[in-house]
Amino acid sequence: MERRGGWRSFTIVGPDGLVIEEADRFLLGFDGSGTQRTYAHYLVDHLRWRAREGLDSTTVSLRDLERYMGAVGAKVGGPFGEPWRVGKRPYGNSALATAAACLKGFYLHHATRGVNAELGKLLDRSRLPTRADRRRRLLGHTTRSLPSNPLAPGRVRRRHPKMVPDGARERLVGMVSSARDRLVVTWLADGGFRIGELCGLHLADLHLREGAACGECRSPHVHVCHRPDNPNRACAKTKLPWSVEDGTITGGLIKRASPAMIHAYFEYVMTERRQLPVEHGMLLVQLAGPDRGAAWAPDAARGMLRRAGTRAGVGRVKPHAFRHSFASAVLDASGGNLLVARDAGGWASTTVVDEIYSHVDLHDPAFDAALRTVWGSHE
Repeated sequence: MERRGGWRSFTIVGPDGLVIEEADRFLLGFDGSGTQRTYAHYLVDHLRWRAREGLDSTTVSLRDLERYMGAVGAKVGGPFGEPWRVGKRPYGNSALATAAACLKGFYLHHATRGVNAELGKLLDRSRLPTRADRRRRLLGHTTRSLPSNPLAPGRVRRRHPKMVPDGARERLVGMVSSARDRLVVTWLADGGFRIGELCGLHLADLHLREGAACGECRSPHVHVCHRPDNPNRACAKTKLPWSVEDGTITGGLIKRASPAMIHAYFEYVMTERRQLPVEHGMLLVQLAGPDRGAAWAPDAARGMLRRAGTRAGVGRVKPHAFRHSFASAVLDASGGNLLVARDAGGWASTTVVDEIYSHVDLHDPAFDAALRTVWGSHE
């Protein structure tokens, strides 16, 4: 549903076109957020499965929910009935964790209203906090228990992320045919942007000269601002507060801009963008077709990179691979400084950076020398 100001709300309707009230009441608690859209996506699949099994909110049990989690990809002991989602890939660990959180929230919401209170008691569990949990919390030393979800999958060790191949940036820049596409490749590589952040930028967010009026960074930089009403539906993941003061953007997530990023920007703005009938303030626009001048959508940027990667012979290129490469490069260049890598990429904590990117390079000279020293001591 479209709301005033560009907001969108999500709900679930049945085959008869009527709103499913129990789902709508639960989703209303996340109105206008990305969580509402995500939970609606997972919840509609569960409700379809529940209807096939002849269950409803009053009769479903914890074992039934475990069977459903097994049907979508979780490792669950015992049979879980007929196959579900035939022909579709099972959920990965992250998707399973999100689905588990959605189901727990959905049934706890109804348990507070007196519907299937027994299931609510089984879902409303707690656990002892770990050392990492205490470090992440403001008053972690006072924490005695944390919520636990019996439907959540076991935590798996994160593997090293897939990065763009060596030399892919140069090959992609040489392969794409427009200044806009060269800007996208350059900014993803040098800025570590998420694709939603990049496609959601406005010209006012760019402070590409020394000593900008915002006073928050002396070097050329970019303010990444969360705007849910962008016409191309691109939206930054981080929701740091931002404002406009005397016509100048302040706040948001601040990212430094490299000389290559500034060069790519002026090449694009002074050639392609200025020739189009643009009626908005967004940075990236469509260059051809009936919607020339309209804001460029993230899916279009993904498609451009995918096609360019195939033509350049580097395989399928995903925008997030540039972010992984950027984070690893910053971590290496800073001597493993997690704070530098966190702030350069805009992560919420150093824990994420440490878990994903702090891996030893098996070909690092120091690593190789240490092993050879150990091996030599046993010759």
